[in-house]
Amino acid sequence: MKKFDIIIIGAGISGLLSALALSKHGKKVLIIEKNSQVGGNCNSYTIDGFQVDTGVHAITNLYVGPLKRLMDNYFDYTPYFVEHGPYFVRTEDKFLKTPSNLSDFASFDVLPKKDRLAITKAITKAITLFIMGKDVSKQSVYDFLPKSLSKDSYEFVDTFSYFLSGKSMKKTSAHRILTGSSFIRDSITQKQFEEFISIEKTSQTTSIFQSILPPSIQNHIPSIAENHFQKVQNKLKNSPNLLTLIKRLILNNSSESQGYPRKGLKGLLNSLLYSLPKTVEIKTGLEVKQIITENGVAVGVEADELYYADTILHTGFAKDLPLLIDDISASYKQQLSGIEMAKSLTIWTGLEQPIDYFDYLGSEVWFKEHPYWSMPISNYDSSLAPTGKQLIGFTFIMNENISVKEKIKKSYETIFTIHPEIEKYLEMKHEQITIPEKASVTIDGHFADIRSPIENLYIAGTDTDKRSMGITRASHSVIEFLTILNQDGKLH
Repeated sequence: MKKFDIIIIGAGISGLLSALALSKHGKKVLIIEKNSQVGGNCNSYTIDGFQVDTGVHAITNLYVGPLKRLMDNYFDYTPYFVEHGPYFVRTEDKFLKTPSNLSDFASFDVLPKKDRLAITKAITKAITLFIMGKDVSKQSVYDFLPKSLSKDSYEFVDTFSYFLSGKSMKKTSAHRILTGSSFIRDSITQKQFEEFISIEKTSQTTSIFQSILPPSIQNHIPSIAENHFQKVQNKLKNSPNLLTLIKRLILNNSSESQGYPRKGLKGLLNSLLYSLPKTVEIKTGLEVKQIITENGVAVGVEADELYYADTILHTGFAKDLPLLIDDISASYKQQLSGIEMAKSLTIWTGLEQPIDYFDYLGSEVWFKEHPYWSMPISNYDSSLAPTGKQLIGFTFIMNENISVKEKIKKSYETIFTIHPEIEKYLEMKHEQITIPEKASVTIDGHFADIRSPIENLYIAGTDTDKRSMGITRASHSVIEFLTILNQDGKLH
């Protein structure tokens, strides 16, 4: 019989971050992953010389967010992030920064002036209600809008709703729009983190990328790090209050504190993996068949053999838990069945040469009829594409009413219609269908609790936390899990 302190089901970013933290608290950890590769959506691989990520990513809330806290306290090697840059909106004849405050909306002439004023009023109303303590997570974005907007304005709002929640504006909560546009920010200071986890401050970590920099640059790493740390300190903000939120109405910048990891998502993943101590064992290509319980207490798992542990953490799809445990109540199954999710299609295009209208750092959104979110990631790191070439990712929301084949065909048609030069210089094309988050933040969607009804069985991942999205949301869930484990007396 093999016994561990904790068994983690799933080696996605949530499982790996949890394993790293738990191992640094002295736990002997086993991770079991059904796929042959670890990382889940936080990974990269090579197609015809181009390194593509698993979906287009921008890492949010890097200055005082949950990933920052986990990196500062547990990583031995920290990745280097390039500042994301602005978000843009592209139309047939315009290319403008996405409006993220009242001043931006006033000059955003992509939409009619009267519609801009109406949307501004809707945002102001939602923030005012939030300040007054009103729960705006149960009100849809559509509920806040007047019903006299133009088709373009509705498509504009709908597009951003889809990319922030995976669902339309009629199902996306107003709270999700406020957090996704950075009007409301979920920050975690180091002091808060230490209180959550009950730990003392750890020493500084070293950048894994120092080893690949030229010697002339390596000599300046300490001063560069010190200057960067000072910039981060200058950007620290307290919890949202009335003055802060009003100020953001005027000065908000939705791309602030966002970045893209040098060497792509593989760079972030490798930094995490290289930080794992030897007390973490990872088994890939192995599927958990059952979570073993005794008298309502989780004691182990069955895979290729039986493995036992004091604690079990499930980081796969929470909806799948009933498949692994026999004695789950019907009411809990019903709860988990209420979790909604959305699929996305990402099309990667590798070009023989860079094209002028993708000469920027940031992301762009096309919101007409068949919307996409696009990012030229080789602009952040030229090594992601062969020398002199360019790599651009386009993400589309999957519509359940359209077949995959039809969706891919229509998506290419959209890209080539808007950017005909891409088809001219296209050298590589690659499609991915992914689930960006395991639960969509909708007005009626359910999220699983970290504590399950089964004693010693916990859940972590993007279907347990509504804050932010992607890797940042996963990091929120991991800190919440560590906090609860600490409260239960099982962390230290």
